[in-house]
Amino acid sequence: MGTVTVLYFAAARERAGLSREVLEVPEGLPVKEVLRLLAERHPALGPLLPHLRVAVDQEFVREEAVVPGGAELALIPPVAGGSGLFAVVDRALRLEEVVAAVSGEAYGGLVTFSGSVRNQTRGRRVLRLEYEAYPPMAEKRLAAIGAEAAERFGGTRLAIMHRVGTLEPGELAVVIAAAAPHRKEAFLACEHAIERLKQDVPIWKKEFFEDGEVWVGLGP
Repeated sequence: MGTVTVLYFAAARERAGLSREVLEVPEGLPVKEVLRLLAERHPALGPLLPHLRVAVDQEFVREEAVVPGGAELALIPPVAGGSGLFAVVDRALRLEEVVAAVSGEAYGGLVTFSGSVRNQTRGRRVLRLEYEAYPPMAEKRLAAIGAEAAERFGGTRLAIMHRVGTLEPGELAVVIAAAAPHRKEAFLACEHAIERLKQDVPIWKKEFFEDGEVWVGLGP
């Protein structure tokens, strides 16, 4: 037998009723069997499992992968995220920070993206958003996106900062800066960054309305 530390985030945390636990499991157990044990342990978690991704020691894995003893296994709900700055912070964001991280005399093209909280979603008034993250893995994935951009778009520099905590309409949730020798690569890298962030970075948001609340990506 061995032990596995299980981390729960966002909707998974709410269903399980805790943020982490240490589970004793047989050696050489695949991910899918660990998930089965978790569903038995926390029945409310079961219906959510098909919507989750699993990370073992901060790397996404398939259900057939073996979970080694002493590993950290994280249940990742659908996410709402080269040289540069890649950070998850719980304070107000400033676009100037990411711009300064990528600027340089060799980089003639600079493109930025600022994502702020909207005051409505599909006709429902938004009171606030609550962002949650798995910080060490999120920052690791942001840096990987930076490396992808540098390779695909001619040495482009990226910097990405994402905020967590409670945000009200109008506040910045994410800021991105992309710098390249030419404008085309900078535009492409900035677009690549926000699309990849939404696909693969473990950051979640919960929307609060006048008549309810929902984790984005999981429906009502």
